[in-house]
Amino acid sequence: MEPNCTTPSDNYAADISSIRQAQVRIEPFAHKTPVLTSETLNSIAGRKLYFKCECFQKGGAFKFRGACNAIYSLDDDKAAKGVVTHSSGNHAAALALAAKLRGIPAYIVIPKNAPKCKVENVKRYGGQVIWSEPLMQSREDTANKVLQDTGAVLIHPYNDGRIISGQGTISLELLEQASEIDTLIVPISGGGLISGVALAAKAINPAIRILAAEPMGADDAFQSKSNGRITMLSEVNTIADGLQAFLGDLTWPIVRDLVDEVIVVDDKEIIQAMRLCYEILKIAVEPSGAIGLAAVLSDSFQKNPAYSECNHIGIVLSGGNVDLGVLWKSFD
Repeated sequence: MEPNCTTPSDNYAADISSIRQAQVRIEPFAHKTPVLTSETLNSIAGRKLYFKCECFQKGGAFKFRGACNAIYSLDDDKAAKGVVTHSSGNHAAALALAAKLRGIPAYIVIPKNAPKCKVENVKRYGGQVIWSEPLMQSREDTANKVLQDTGAVLIHPYNDGRIISGQGTISLELLEQASEIDTLIVPISGGGLISGVALAAKAINPAIRILAAEPMGADDAFQSKSNGRITMLSEVNTIADGLQAFLGDLTWPIVRDLVDEVIVVDDKEIIQAMRLCYEILKIAVEPSGAIGLAAVLSDSFQKNPAYSECNHIGIVLSGGNVDLGVLWKSFD
């Protein structure tokens, strides 16, 4: 892939100011998640690694940050009618939890093939589950009907400035916890997480390198960067159920301009990274969350001389909501 030479824009859906405002807004509710290190994994990777453990966030994933920021950004009149979203899991649970904390209804459209553990989280937090077919068109059509019926406010899983700003608070914390970091590796799907992380990190340290990690069976971001435009896939096939969305019109310009490279890994590499997280870090991480470690251990990273100066690497372990049965089966 050619180096990214695009000039950053001032017209993004979020910026460092909105991210700092989000940090203040969610501080009473969200956890400041820990950063773990491991000399064993440092030795395997040949770099110093810093794991930002969003698997310990409320709701079990980073999504609570954006959902909380979005819900507490609403005025009382709008909030009273509730919120609606469509999501295969972590955003759904996060929105249900944030809505519960504010005392408002949450209508959650979930595809029928969503992981059981993530559906149970939504129900546990009081979200009202409305089922849809797995196709994105069905999810969107169902969510639009709920909007018409309830007057609730749509909170998109990633293509929303409030969501992007909330996710960007990860960088504010991580670069304070480990200021020596020179590279960040972040999972990419719809782009809400990496957009927020990149905006905040580049504002703090313009020289920092932002790398996206993406599964081979859902490599639309890699193809979009290569083609210079949003590229959608006719089908996706990966164990990383949380990394199957496509970039939105708000996240794409940020990814295009501020993400330096996309590293693509296969499912076997993701599963091995999950195993290392479990056996060495002693934490359960879902496939989507483990992909950053998979990327730094991949041949694409290890054998690329362009990354020789990436010595202090922050890795966002984005979530830990994994069905244990699926975990054990994947290890076998």
